Amino acid sequence: MELKEKQKKILDVAVELFKEKGYMGSSVRDLATKLNIKAASLYAHIRSKEEILEWICFGIAHEFFAQLQEIKNTNLPPKDKLNLFIDKHLSVVLENRDVTHIYSNEWKHLDGRLPEFIEMRKNYQLEVEQLLLEIYKAENWELKSPTFTTRFILHTLNNSYFWFKRNTESSVDIKEEIRDKILFGLLGNHE
Repeated sequence: MELKEKQKKILDVAVELFKEKGYMGSSVRDLATKLNIKAASLYAHIRSKEEILEWICFGIAHEFFAQLQEIKNTNLPPKDKLNLFIDKHLSVVLENRDVTHIYSNEWKHLDGRLPEFIEMRKNYQLEVEQLLLEIYKAENWELKSPTFTTRFILHTLNNSYFWFKRNTESSVDIKEEIRDKILFGLLGNHE
């Protein structure tokens, strides 16, 4: 969905507010105050506070999917695809730390579109799981619990924003450290 300029401004301020107070702790009135407008004026640009949460959650989910599709369309060897997946997923997370925080913690409040969002997350997890299975099959390794392994990796990647304070380490260093930990855990000494 393409947002208008005013909606982008509302979204930016809402991200700050939801990060600070949580989705449930934030009101349309709080948002209007931060934007220095009347609450009723907001409804010319949004249907509801939940719509903003939809923009956040579905927006970053689409970004994750786009990166994954790009990786799947490459002709790289399986281990290189895994490296690229970790790098690209982490790039989205680290470039959108506050949005990722909201995506990871507030998605359950997507009342109207919650089933659709859950299905989307499930499909993403299945596609990542397929990528892992492809790697293990290509290397003739045994993956005892593909679902657990996939969930572990996604949880680790999605919550990596939490481990590092802004501007204390470079994103490149952070990505390399996380990637190395995940790859060693998955591949051990098979590098």
